[in-house]
Amino acid sequence: MKAARLEAIGRFSVREVEKPLPGPDDLLVRVEAAGICGTDRHLFHGEFPCRPPVTLGHEFSGIVEAIGDAVLQIRPGMRITGDPNISCGRCAQCRRGRVNLCENLQAIGIHRDGGFAEYVLVPQRQAHELPLSLPPEHGAFCEPLACCLHGIDIADIRPGSTVVVLGGGVIGMLTVQLARLAGATSVVLVTRQAARRKLAEEIGATHSFDPGAGDVIAGVAGRNGLVPGGADVVIECAGVAETMTQAPKLARNGGTVVILGVMPQGKKVEIEPFDLLFREIRILTSFLNPHVHGRAAALIASGTIKVDPLISRRIGFEGLPDAVANPPRPGEVKVLVMPGLT
Repeated sequence: MKAARLEAIGRFSVREVEKPLPGPDDLLVRVEAAGICGTDRHLFHGEFPCRPPVTLGHEFSGIVEAIGDAVLQIRPGMRITGDPNISCGRCAQCRRGRVNLCENLQAIGIHRDGGFAEYVLVPQRQAHELPLSLPPEHGAFCEPLACCLHGIDIADIRPGSTVVVLGGGVIGMLTVQLARLAGATSVVLVTRQAARRKLAEEIGATHSFDPGAGDVIAGVAGRNGLVPGGADVVIECAGVAETMTQAPKLARNGGTVVILGVMPQGKKVEIEPFDLLFREIRILTSFLNPHVHGRAAALIASGTIKVDPLISRRIGFEGLPDAVANPPRPGEVKVLVMPGLT
């Protein structure tokens, strides 16, 4: 079968590999769609730990082609989305229910071969069924949506809240929609790209702000800003130093900041502890998708979350090396890999 492999840091190839054979608890899944994530780019550049050589792709869905002898609930012909994050169930963190902090965590597409291939192996407990009537591309959004759901759960958004979302990529766009579902009456999306600001307002943002047009702190949280005095919740989705430092300054006194964006490993930002202390700003972090992938699948299956407008391009395997090695194109939100495309 054909697969897109990270051979080493900075070296990516598309080549023929052996089609995997399912073990007793595995599903052999024919991949229909897989999303390119910012983490894939971090992996390529050595900014996020992984174990090359490995087939990347942790956002995927597809059709079950074969099952292992011990598989009970899933049958060939079903469409599934795979939760890529496999916890051991035995360590202290797993026993506390903090499976995303598992001491032996392995991820499909990072530590195990993933969905940038014609076929991928998925342990049965990591699979969540999707309807066959669902457009195939939609299933690839379940994993990023699950990560956003965990962040929204941590944020504890209440009906009537004000929310600022920093970053207009797919995580920001999904977070905008989830914030509105959680009851936020004002959701501001901050991003430089006009196309992304327009899209955000089409899918649920009440306002958007261009950092290139003026001071972000004054324009959003200032006396005459979009949310005067700051937002109840600020969610950082960009994973860059500029927005990481802006986030606490955009929160109201007593507000909450949730960090969803992934910065390169080893990068640092400056904070002002005096300001955080005297305004009692809560800074929380959200990692992966513990116990929420099934909820994400249900939201995607129901059509509650709009994902069609977020699809910027569909590419085949041959376009993967360029797409992973380079930043997204201007205005681009989500690029999907479709194994059937050339």
